[in-house]
Amino acid sequence: VTKTGEKLLYEEITYKIRKACFKVWKQFGGAFKEKVVDRALSLAFKNECLKVENQKRINIYYDNVKVGTYIPDKIINESVMIEVKCKPYLTKEDEKQFWLYLKGSKYKLGLLINFGTKRLEIKRRVYDKARQKNNPRSSA
Repeated sequence: VTKTGEKLLYEEITYKIRKACFKVWKQFGGAFKEKVVDRALSLAFKNECLKVENQKRINIYYDNVKVGTYIPDKIINESVMIEVKCKPYLTKEDEKQFWLYLKGSKYKLGLLINFGTKRLEIKRRVYDKARQKNNPRSSA
């Protein structure tokens, strides 16, 4: 629940995702490459009874017209887009690119997760209310 009393979007799914991420972080820390972390995350998500789609091609739209394709690291339960990084820090460019991919997709919630820092870093981005105001295209 937010500070204003609103329920978080996909709260239960997000809780399970975060739980799985912390399990992987606890075992690996920031010591492994993205490919290893990505594989471990898939197993951890499945252990939390989450449906995982790896490298799913998603369409990017402009003005209701498909203008490209993006391949996020994971889609969870057909509702949450996940991008995994293993970098010393996330740059503004990483965050901007992730936001633009989320904004151009049908997904309302995205998590940008960085395993390369001293602490697990999870950036939660929601693109829902703005989409409803600005884009007549229906969203998932």
